[in-house]
Amino acid sequence: MRMRNKPWAETYLREHVDIVDLDCDHKQQVAMWFEKKQPIHIEIGSGMGKYITTLAAQNPDINYIAIERDKNVMIRVLDKVLEHNLKNIKLLCNDAVVLTDYFLPHEINRIYLNFSDPWPKTRHAKRRLTNHRFLEIYKQILERDGEIHFKTDNRGLYAYSLESMSQFGMYFTKINLNLHQEDEGDNIPTEYEHKFSEKGSRIYRMEAKFHHNFEHKMNKD
Repeated sequence: MRMRNKPWAETYLREHVDIVDLDCDHKQQVAMWFEKKQPIHIEIGSGMGKYITTLAAQNPDINYIAIERDKNVMIRVLDKVLEHNLKNIKLLCNDAVVLTDYFLPHEINRIYLNFSDPWPKTRHAKRRLTNHRFLEIYKQILERDGEIHFKTDNRGLYAYSLESMSQFGMYFTKINLNLHQEDEGDNIPTEYEHKFSEKGSRIYRMEAKFHHNFEHKMNKD
């Protein structure tokens, strides 16, 4: 998600270092950042934060981390955290490729990937958040029974993700090919999701886990 540059964004974020990490200050110590020791769920690419702040408000017994690399977007997440006085959510302003700098092995219980950039050109496939190079990172930080929850309106990215995850040695515990028709009542729509579903776009969802006895042999390009 790209937003107009706001020169004051970084200053605003740095005024709330108890909530926001801009400099990897909590490397390998994320759990200690929270007031309570609880399961940790993360959302990679949190956008304006409606999804993860709603989860945090609904589940005070879980700690949440919103990960968004664009400071101009992250300020919108911070606004929501402050508005609702949420104590069980922290914000990391960084890229997914550095997740192992922050988290201990198998420290995370769940990862959310909502409406990630599809990077439709073949030459950009390695940038997709369900590419094997990112799956390798997720496998390192997720607990052995941890889950990845994924939503998109992009059919191509969904098909790619199913194949990529399957080849990596993952299995699917839930697949929805038309989420808003099949919704079981547990769906929290993101801002993006609401906008595009109102226009008639189909929303796809999956939930997946790793087979830990599977030897991954894919090309590392």
